[in-house]
Amino acid sequence: MDASTSTPQLLRRTNLRAVLEVLRTVPSATGTDLISATGLTRATVIAVCDDLIARGWARERESPRIGGQKGRPARRFEFNAGAGHVLGLDVGIATVRVLVSDLSGTVVGGSEARFPRHGGVPEQRRRVLSAAVDQALADAGITSAAVLCVGMGIAAQVTGDGAVAPGQEVAPMFDLGLRKEFGEGRGWPLLVENDAKLAALAERWRGVGAGEKNLAVILAGERLGSGIIESGRLLHGASGGTGAMGALELVAGVGNEDGIAKLARLWGSAALKDGHDGGIRALVGPATNRASARLVFEAAEAGDPVAEEILDRIARRMARVLALVSSFFDPKLIVIGGAVAASATALLPVMTEELARYVSEPPRLAVSDMGKMLVPTGAVRLALDYVEAHMLELVPEVRRPG
Repeated sequence: MDASTSTPQLLRRTNLRAVLEVLRTVPSATGTDLISATGLTRATVIAVCDDLIARGWARERESPRIGGQKGRPARRFEFNAGAGHVLGLDVGIATVRVLVSDLSGTVVGGSEARFPRHGGVPEQRRRVLSAAVDQALADAGITSAAVLCVGMGIAAQVTGDGAVAPGQEVAPMFDLGLRKEFGEGRGWPLLVENDAKLAALAERWRGVGAGEKNLAVILAGERLGSGIIESGRLLHGASGGTGAMGALELVAGVGNEDGIAKLARLWGSAALKDGHDGGIRALVGPATNRASARLVFEAAEAGDPVAEEILDRIARRMARVLALVSSFFDPKLIVIGGAVAASATALLPVMTEELARYVSEPPRLAVSDMGKMLVPTGAVRLALDYVEAHMLELVPEVRRPG
């Protein structure tokens, strides 16, 4: 192909993208604002804005008259955040959470559902997940046609091309044929990512790590997993395994991927079986020796020495995990997230003190404040990144036929 024939089209797309990038970051802008931000001529800016309005990605706002201003006010343009929506899914062993967001990242709906006991077979899980998606769409008041992309986080390792990595015991719970159902059935691009990696995206976007370019997030509920952001870029590795915690079995004082919630539950239950009759027993009651992580943390907060010793053991063990992540990736901040993140604040003093023993310049430690919305928020960010990168190839709902 003659390069000269494609140059005007390429230039047009470059100009469209330049103006779009500005409009996405400001409430609104005049032609003069856009000229200053892009370096384009006034005629080009106005033509590009009219083109974006025709495509459905921008709209014109009425500009107020100022004082005794004569003539027509300057035209003012804004990004049309309602031109489409994205979905963010967090698919775990037991539950699925769905968030619906407009293109500004504002959540406008959502849903949550539980899978059958013990996870369920793939067909059952697919039905529950699809129903949760439909419920979220209804909650947001939109149809399938409004969705431009779906991001999905799963509690399993994911390859670089977004497939569930083979050889994992939990793979059947997440390899559900959703690319076909969402892609062919609903016309949605589906992006699949490991849940800990999406947690890292969420924290850098809207969490305690907002804006941090060198960040690690560790999901520490039932199992440990980490997402690593280095120089502002989410790391994947050759097969998507960056941040996987399988090597912990080689670390003295750790030995496996058990997370904070699991350890608190196991060690609390073991104390009850060994005859502990203090604060944990008072909270659990006499009828069972099964302690929940929440009750172990509550007992420690109330001053039960056995519960306090359990949390101390967990904190010292976690410090070794943090030291490993610090040594390999050198983040400035490590955020603890997951099911027990709020309770994990009690572990910070010991973890901080212990980490300084292993790492000469330890990173700052923090606990996520995003709760159960951590992973689905990261999934929303993943989907928005896709839409922003492919906006000129996508068709907003208002421009779709029928």
